Amino acid sequence: MDVNGTVAEGFEPVRDAFARNFEQLGDRGAAVAVYRDGHRVVDLWGGARDFDGTAAAAPWERGTAQIVRSATKGVAAAVPLLLHQRGELDLDAPVGEYWPEFKAAGKDRTLVRQLLAHRAGVPVLDRPLTPAEAADPDAGAAAVAAQAPVWEPGTDHGYHAQTFSWLTGELVRRVTGRSIGEWIADEIAGPAGADLWLGLPAAERARVGRVGPVGAPETAGALRTRPKRAVSEAYADPGSLTRRAFGAISPLPDENDPGYRAAVLPASNGIATADGLARFYASLIGEVDGGRRLFTPETVELARAEQSAGPDRVLVISTRFGLGHMLHGSASPLLSPASFGHPGRGGALGFADPESGVAFGYVTNGFRKSVTADPRAQALVRAVRTALS
Repeated sequence: MDVNGTVAEGFEPVRDAFARNFEQLGDRGAAVAVYRDGHRVVDLWGGARDFDGTAAAAPWERGTAQIVRSATKGVAAAVPLLLHQRGELDLDAPVGEYWPEFKAAGKDRTLVRQLLAHRAGVPVLDRPLTPAEAADPDAGAAAVAAQAPVWEPGTDHGYHAQTFSWLTGELVRRVTGRSIGEWIADEIAGPAGADLWLGLPAAERARVGRVGPVGAPETAGALRTRPKRAVSEAYADPGSLTRRAFGAISPLPDENDPGYRAAVLPASNGIATADGLARFYASLIGEVDGGRRLFTPETVELARAEQSAGPDRVLVISTRFGLGHMLHGSASPLLSPASFGHPGRGGALGFADPESGVAFGYVTNGFRKSVTADPRAQALVRAVRTALS
């Protein structure tokens, strides 16, 4: 497999790990980008643009973008933090102050910070939404507003895998009058110069490759992991919070459908290049190639402050969350305990590490069964750690 792109001196371990992902871990098309102190030090890509194609027919190019699934949550989480930074959103106010309908069914005391930290108690919907309903912001907002919590808000945490879309999307719309996708385009992606979208414009469709499932590689050198029995049972049980949370949209949308990609679902359907994802995180923690910094130092500290930790009622493993971002831990190892970001189920990963000045983005077109710690992304994170040592 030919690996294209460049690495700065000292970051050669990342190139080696990226090549091994194709040779040993089953990558078909992917890209990785790393910034340090606002300068790009890794910019690599390779393979086929489409998971079911060949590199000879349609190679991955530097500007190729892919859907990043739940790595979208990390981008979306920056919006309420920026609104708080600007004095437009009080994290300790009840959600109902901004969104009165959300007070229904015992949620009147749910705080904004609890909603962002997966503590709101509404990771499931009693009636799942169809893909068309999920793409309708009014229908999604009405569904989560009417939903009774499955635990008392604020008393526990569990990953709001799909409902995070309508929770954050409607909160932002009530505060700003704009969709969260429009806000990201105008206030984040544009100023940062980052190729990422929540609601893909028609003009960018040709840049996006097809995604799909890929199995674990059969090579002797491949990393094989088996989920714990409790986790396997939770995913197998149709009545579990795990299955119901991931099944809040049913049937599952076609991620290659242009209509789905044009929708605004901040939990799951953001689209980015690896460079766009890394550049976004670099812009949160510092100036990027002379560009404007997005987070103040105080907001960076807020982003990486732990809000939820311990056994996750949905993922059935121990997780750590800040105000929407996933934090470094056993479930999703990032670069260091200072890191904040978000993985995408089955592949993508983006994060910032303010102590080292590193920002990271990895995107792929082949999704594995991993949820929070894909072996290919983790191999690249370890390589970055080696390069810094």
